Amino acid sequence: MYKNILLAADGSKNSIRAAKEAVKIASLTDQSSIEIVFVADYAKSKSDILHSQSKEELEIARRKKILPIEEELQSHKLDYKVTILHGEPGPSIIEYANKNGFELVVIGSRGLNALQEMVLGSVSHKVVKRVNCPVLIVK
Repeated sequence: MYKNILLAADGSKNSIRAAKEAVKIASLTDQSSIEIVFVADYAKSKSDILHSQSKEELEIARRKKILPIEEELQSHKLDYKVTILHGEPGPSIIEYANKNGFELVVIGSRGLNALQEMVLGSVSHKVVKRVNCPVLIVK
């Protein structure tokens, strides 16, 4: 089974559902660990920085977004760690996953319609196309 799982999370309902699926997979073996990867998007982080009092406050605000996911993993007594990356979500997740040899990437889908996905592209679609391991997209 998968021992080294990357869970891409942004704190949305879809990423919480993805976390629940990652828990199911990781619970199948005692040796699994999950790395929660949160990407501080450059486009949004400028605004976050302007509205925060300090670097510590900004870090706490980002951690709060994924707190429900951490609680889910803790409640199942799973080994996990949190990594915060900076950049554009899709490419950042792809680069990190490929560099660190994950066996599985679990990511939520925002459920864009065909037109939105064609114009905007989705993070999950980019990850599926470019990551070097299996990807589970959770709707």
